[in-house]
Amino acid sequence: MSSAALSTQQNDDSFADIWEELLWRGLVHVSTNPDELKALLAGDPITYYCGFDPTAPSLHLGNLVQLLLMRRLQLAGHKPLGLVGGSTGLVGDPRPTAERTLNDAAVVAEWVGYLEAQVSNFLSFEGDNAARLVNNLDWTAPLSAIDFLRDIGKHFRVGTMIKKDAVSARLNSDAGISYTEFSYQVLQGLDFLELYRSYGCVLQTGGSDQWGNLTSGTDLIHKAEGASVHAIGTPLITNSDGTKFGKSEGNAVWLDGSMTSPYAFYQFWLNTDDADVIARLKVFTFLSRAQIEELEAAVATEPFRRAAQRALAWEVTSLVHGADATQAAIDAAAALFGDGDLRALDDRTLQSALRELPNTTSPASTPIAQLLVDTGLSPSLSAARRSIGEGGVYVNNERVDDDAATLESSILPGRMAVLRRGKKTLAGVFVE
Repeated sequence: MSSAALSTQQNDDSFADIWEELLWRGLVHVSTNPDELKALLAGDPITYYCGFDPTAPSLHLGNLVQLLLMRRLQLAGHKPLGLVGGSTGLVGDPRPTAERTLNDAAVVAEWVGYLEAQVSNFLSFEGDNAARLVNNLDWTAPLSAIDFLRDIGKHFRVGTMIKKDAVSARLNSDAGISYTEFSYQVLQGLDFLELYRSYGCVLQTGGSDQWGNLTSGTDLIHKAEGASVHAIGTPLITNSDGTKFGKSEGNAVWLDGSMTSPYAFYQFWLNTDDADVIARLKVFTFLSRAQIEELEAAVATEPFRRAAQRALAWEVTSLVHGADATQAAIDAAAALFGDGDLRALDDRTLQSALRELPNTTSPASTPIAQLLVDTGLSPSLSAARRSIGEGGVYVNNERVDDDAATLESSILPGRMAVLRRGKKTLAGVFVE
């Protein structure tokens, strides 16, 4: 995100303070003492942090909740520390049913760099409350096992540790839990202690499923330093039907455009259900309360216009990929359905769009009727030829009149073509 884009973001001054806005937006599921947090966030600038483990080469939508919470706190005048877990990424946080795959140290180090770049896109590194990036490998790597056990481990009680939800679930499962993953909460507690000592950090944010790890830090600081610090756990975002948010056919929606294209990212938000869209606008955009309430009224009175979904898709895609990529995604969708010039689209955007459709790879000499079958637009060759004869088949938005026609004269730059049957049934062809 550019510094210009960051400069246009602001919190909503219709709220008495940032705590009230966080509550309205549904960003606080659990926390330490709410009254103390409210006063703390309304007072002098504090330092706070959120951690991101390099378990993949990109952050995903769940991480975006944390990044935007960090940005809101920064806009309120507080100082963010973005922690990328070079050490905790090597260990693995307890998973519900099985051990997390431990990645090679060189791979984790490479992913640390990717995540640091992504975190940097959402925070400002200028001004009195400029953000800072930290890596927990910097303070854990020099620490010997004996020193770790003597200085940090002595503050933890095993009885308390095994009661943490993530740990107890694994202890009661067939898979059990390794000491490696069991120790994760100690390492995360150490992170908070180190940041408290080095930067005066007094607040950690994270997902509510991490609450046991968050409180490991607050408890450790209380025991080691005699100080009270705070934690905020954001809700796990789920759809109104109870399904997990941010999953598309079993795959996460990534912030890296090479892993989830801007086109696919935009379409994900555009397809938000009416029952979910207002909650998503509150969490994922900087639109004001008044703007969101206006869109909420539109959902109630004119849901068919999908004004709220269009606003959501524009805001979040622009936030992550920029306005130009967002407009390109909109133009691509329009062109696919005949409302724009396919040849005016850049190859990358069109390719991304076609990858989201049923598609096939074929020679240019393949009959279009066969391609309709290969892509699933027609159940058989005879049905395909009948659709062509009825004038219901288009290649690159041009009607096909000959049931023996091939793609040879209809290939777009980048050696692609768009098949359409009727008004809305689409498929892509990648030409060998």
